[in-house]
Amino acid sequence: MYSTMVKKMSSFFLTILPSLFSAAFIAAALPLFSGCYTLKQGTTLLGYLGKAVPLEKLADYSETGSDTSVQTFVERIEDIRRFSMEELGLKTGKNYASYVELDRNYLAAVVSACAADSFTRHEWRFPVVGTVPYKGFFDPKDAQKEAAKLKTKGLDVWIRGVDAFSTLGWFKDPLYSYMKNYTDYQLADLIIHELLHATVFIKGRVQFNEQLANFTGTLGARLYIEKRFGLDSEEYLSIDSESADYRSYREFITELIAELETMYTRKNLSMEEKLLEKERIIKTAQDRFETEYENRFQSKHYRGFSKLPVNNAYLDLYRLYHEEDNFFEDLFKTIPGDNLFKLHSLIEVAASLNSREARKDPWNALKTELALRFDQI
Repeated sequence: MYSTMVKKMSSFFLTILPSLFSAAFIAAALPLFSGCYTLKQGTTLLGYLGKAVPLEKLADYSETGSDTSVQTFVERIEDIRRFSMEELGLKTGKNYASYVELDRNYLAAVVSACAADSFTRHEWRFPVVGTVPYKGFFDPKDAQKEAAKLKTKGLDVWIRGVDAFSTLGWFKDPLYSYMKNYTDYQLADLIIHELLHATVFIKGRVQFNEQLANFTGTLGARLYIEKRFGLDSEEYLSIDSESADYRSYREFITELIAELETMYTRKNLSMEEKLLEKERIIKTAQDRFETEYENRFQSKHYRGFSKLPVNNAYLDLYRLYHEEDNFFEDLFKTIPGDNLFKLHSLIEVAASLNSREARKDPWNALKTELALRFDQI
């Protein structure tokens, strides 16, 4: 995830969620191309892929050939891909080796939904990937229609934009024009996150897949900046200040989720009373957030939270993408060696998890396999 938590997309989404929320939603059904939904998304994706220009030809592409920043962008991408493959052991293939020009600064709109009086997720089921707690659309209007339909069922709904998604090897995932303005850290985070999805995928275990990708992308990007620029570089030092704000925001959201979860378990409250109490708790939290902002944050990136129409669907995304128990961080510390070796080992072992037992509980399977490899418990 991007530590700045800044959305690089239109105000349509009204969100300050991390811009690198990836989704494997297209890969789920593209191979079948049946039904209106998959046909429309598949046709749009294939249209994008048909316009993709190989990176080695990008500098000579007639529309961008005079732009010197293009060659720099190509060099940055190729360096990150080399690092991802050689240092981290990720499967790069032909992913992120081509470029698509888009007239907007996001790739797709993704709908998530959740019960209004609990954190029970609404899920969709697709071939290949199994059950997933989101559904993506290239046309935001289609996302709005899906959201409206879900709201009639009494669900909390959230629409967010995504910068990228992995097709899990079905197609050659390209880069998009809005990515040219990303910093080296943001580019590395995005590419490593998505390549992790193409390297490690446990069917039906979206939370494991996304949390592992988040951990790998964030740490991998930091290690990339450290290796390329050094610990004393401006590029590396800026990560720490952004990360501090990110941790503060996540801590605040985690506290809010915990308060709501406690209230939702109260059996003496009716659904109507829970909904009223939810509204009060969220409003109080947003007021407190605004009052305490200067003491909590160094930047202005998070100011928008107090104005957001926060609901369970929004908050549940943090439960989906971010660890509550620091599982991967704690497991990472048990692996011997330097950080690059540790992360490479974590990815390599995770990629080997394909047994039925692993699909049931990938967290425990990963911990067990790492313990066997390094003779640890």
